[in-house]
Amino acid sequence: INAEYGLRLQLEPGQRVLDVGCGVGGPMRAIARFSETNVVGINNNAYQIKRGEAHNARARLSEQCSFLKGDFMSIPVAPASFDAAFAFEATCHAPDNVACYAEVRRTLKPGGRFAGYEWCLTDLYDPQNETHQRIKKNIELGNGLPDIRTTKQVDDALIAAGFELIEAKDVAPIDASDKDSLTWYQPLEGGGLSNVRSSIVGRWVTHTSLGLMEKVGAAPVGAQAVSEMLQAGADSLIEGGRLGIFTPMYFFLARNPE
Repeated sequence: INAEYGLRLQLEPGQRVLDVGCGVGGPMRAIARFSETNVVGINNNAYQIKRGEAHNARARLSEQCSFLKGDFMSIPVAPASFDAAFAFEATCHAPDNVACYAEVRRTLKPGGRFAGYEWCLTDLYDPQNETHQRIKKNIELGNGLPDIRTTKQVDDALIAAGFELIEAKDVAPIDASDKDSLTWYQPLEGGGLSNVRSSIVGRWVTHTSLGLMEKVGAAPVGAQAVSEMLQAGADSLIEGGRLGIFTPMYFFLARNPE
């Protein structure tokens, strides 16, 4: 995926690239290494930035990768500061995606490309269906999302922000009957030794342990309730994936007009 991003963004060595909502910088380092570009990640979390800087140093990429503390709704750089930008499942947290995309566009040079993956509702989502409504709400609560947009809303928002939309498609496999295809939600289902924590038993152990830790003061009050909310969110991600009404991999590629 990271190599594909580099190719789709038409990156060239020495260019300056923005990672919107970079977390600790995993994609940043992969893309910087692949494309020989200089990547700046914006993040409003000081702890994550500190961890990311340590990862950059261990990867010997501190010269190419750096962090900028701030809000991606108001990026503290001059207009036309970057040659390209990308976002991995980050701008779905924006309270206003038109304003978010417009702010990213402001930082891009004319002709600069912006690629991203969004969490979206698909065309199969029925807003009148109570089951669909419940799944949507639990995903939002469990993952800190203000509102899950539809794929069309994402397309429309990019255009409203002034971008030229080059490509947009759901690249997440959703056919659970295809045994040769690994669905995106399969790791959440808890199969195999590597996913014990996601299994029914693993979740029960976590839930019970948190309850006991709360009683003896080893965990803050409310920890078990938070765990329940997160588990409901994970279950709804699986359910939404199985029904095909939700995707975490809606890919878009847009261009800042010349």
